[in-house]
Amino acid sequence: MSPIAVDGPELLIGTAEVYVALMRPEIDPTQPGVLIAARDAGVSPEEFAGTGDVWTLMYDVDGEGDGFELPGARDVEADAFAEQLQQALSAAEPFTVEAGNFLSLEARPSGGDWVVTARVTPPEDEEDGAAGPRTLELGALPAAELLADLEDFRRALA
Repeated sequence: MSPIAVDGPELLIGTAEVYVALMRPEIDPTQPGVLIAARDAGVSPEEFAGTGDVWTLMYDVDGEGDGFELPGARDVEADAFAEQLQQALSAAEPFTVEAGNFLSLEARPSGGDWVVTARVTPPEDEEDGAAGPRTLELGALPAAELLADLEDFRRALA
């Protein structure tokens, strides 16, 4: 775990081993790790922490994780994606929901779970972007937990 505490809205879909996470990190400038890192960098803790307004998409498959920033992404777009996902889950039919051109989720109901596949497309200027899109089988995820996570995410954005 990082010595730097990061807060901010986060929507994690998947398991500890395989996931995608849409997040807007906010670094707490009062944390000891931030204070040390800022001192080492020769800047104030507030300057080191930054504005906390840059969205990122993180993904991981068995420890082979990566991620990339989403320049220009806004809270309203993240909320619209979460709302579309909520509506699709409530319809209880197979669906595809997209967040821009960087994330697509396909899901189908299976009992009280949803079997979810994510397609992540890093920007071409990212190191992983040259390799093209990645497909992540997120597995069977409990419907109630997905809906609760979406509600928490949207509440954090409000």
